[in-house]
Amino acid sequence: MSAPIVVAGASMAGLRAAEQLRAAGWTGGITLVGDEPHMPYNRPPLSKEVLAGKAPFESLAFRPRASVADVTWRLGTRVATADLDQRTVGLDDGETLTYAGLVVATGMRPRRLNCPGPRAGRHTVRTLADAQGLREALTRPGARVVVVGAGFIGCEVAATAVALGAAEVTVVDPLPLPMIGPLGELLAGALLKRHEERGVRFALGAGVAGFEGQDRVSGVVLADGTVLAADVVVESVGSLANTEWLDGNGLDLTDGVLTDQHLRVGGRPDVVAVGDVARFPNARYDGVPRRVEHWSIPTDTARHAARVLTGQDTGLAPFAPLPTFWSDQHDFRLQSFGAPALGRDDVRVLDGDLDGDVLAGYHTGGRLVGVVALGGQSAAAAAARYRAELLKQPALTA
Repeated sequence: MSAPIVVAGASMAGLRAAEQLRAAGWTGGITLVGDEPHMPYNRPPLSKEVLAGKAPFESLAFRPRASVADVTWRLGTRVATADLDQRTVGLDDGETLTYAGLVVATGMRPRRLNCPGPRAGRHTVRTLADAQGLREALTRPGARVVVVGAGFIGCEVAATAVALGAAEVTVVDPLPLPMIGPLGELLAGALLKRHEERGVRFALGAGVAGFEGQDRVSGVVLADGTVLAADVVVESVGSLANTEWLDGNGLDLTDGVLTDQHLRVGGRPDVVAVGDVARFPNARYDGVPRRVEHWSIPTDTARHAARVLTGQDTGLAPFAPLPTFWSDQHDFRLQSFGAPALGRDDVRVLDGDLDGDVLAGYHTGGRLVGVVALGGQSAAAAAARYRAELLKQPALTA
């Protein structure tokens, strides 16, 4: 019996990889290995609908296509090692799997703060279990919540905590504005104003030095000595790539798994990376390898990688996705197409105004490389109208 394709990682990216392998004509075995006990599910609602108690787990689970009904699922099992020369992966239960092809889809895990103080009462949001535990903490009467990190997850959790009736919600970040990295100053300033109007407090330009409390957290100590009272702390300070199992194979694992322009890992035709663990050059922009943690990327990478892994890459154009993200916060949405972070030094209002629904355009060398809408449906619709224009644009030169 011939060896299967092994998909290391059984979240959305792993599921999409299996589906796209079947769509590309692979009829052999497929084995998906994932450390969570659940079938693949949708993660974005964890910091919003699930945390707010509006969505049960059953509503998050993806419905796999009929084409993958025969794949082998190894859930609750972690890929621990790999020998790419021997085409084997070792599982944490001691078993070794031989593969015909390998899909790296092990994703990310939350970064944790390395500060003195108790661990109890400190939460992250990555898995269903994380969201369930945090919801229980947030729904206790009079909860004082400190969110460390003003990125996507941090802002979403802060908005949800306010909606759940938390007594105080404070967001701490060393940067001067929330989500300034992907949005730039113009839209980040508008975002800050909207959060403050809805009851979120901010301690910006402030780092965390430690945590007070005996058995559990009672306060967050900032670098300037200020202490914020806290019953619940949410750490949203970025992610770490799950790549340790690939150590010893001569790969560049400095920030995820480095791939070439066709998502091949280490120049190997039998190993590809998909999802947010993949650090790939995007031919649509400047060719600099980057990881992209957006919801659209698992499907985009899986489709391209499946063709490569099944030997259909002759004449295949370099991978050039159009990144897409959205973020629901309070009663408004951020909707983006393209790569706004590449043009955040040249941001222009394309439609609306900063006090209402607004659409901002992000430019590099005078060229539009991304749009972000902030507001309601009209703003999101305005952003969608620019999608076709962004898709038509030729690649940028490095």
